[in-house]
Amino acid sequence: MSEKNYPVQIDEAALKAKLDPLSYEVLRNAATERPFTGEYTDTDKVGVYKCKACNAQLFRSETKFHSGCGWPSFYAPTSDDAVELIEDRSLFPRVRTEVRCAACGSHLGHIFKGEGYDVPTDERWCINSVSLILEDI
Repeated sequence: MSEKNYPVQIDEAALKAKLDPLSYEVLRNAATERPFTGEYTDTDKVGVYKCKACNAQLFRSETKFHSGCGWPSFYAPTSDDAVELIEDRSLFPRVRTEVRCAACGSHLGHIFKGEGYDVPTDERWCINSVSLILEDI
C-alpha cells in the first residue's frame, strides 16, 4: 500500500480478520486472483459493484461486459473520482495502469485501453472478483 492518506482509513488488523486470505492479498498487497476463478467473472446479475474493503461504489452492472480475459471487465467506473489510477512498472519494461479504490486505496486491478472491444470507451477495466461485493439494486 502507498503512504497516501485516503478518505477512508482502514484498520489493517480488523480487515485481515474479516476477509479471506486471497481477498486481503489482492486488496492490500496488489496480488491477482487466478483467471476464470472469480465469483463475478461471468455473472450477469444487475447491481452495483462495491469495494470489499470499504463498501465504496465502484462499478455498475450495465458497464460490465464479457471480454474472455478471465476477470470481470467493465468499460467505465461509476464516476471518475471513484477510482485512482497509478502507473504500474512492476512488470518493467511493460507499463500498466493500476486501478485502486479512491476511498481507501485498495487494489482492484488494471485498466487496458485500445484493445478493440465493442464498448463505448474502448477500455477494459480488468478487476479482481475478490476485491468486489455485488449489491443487488
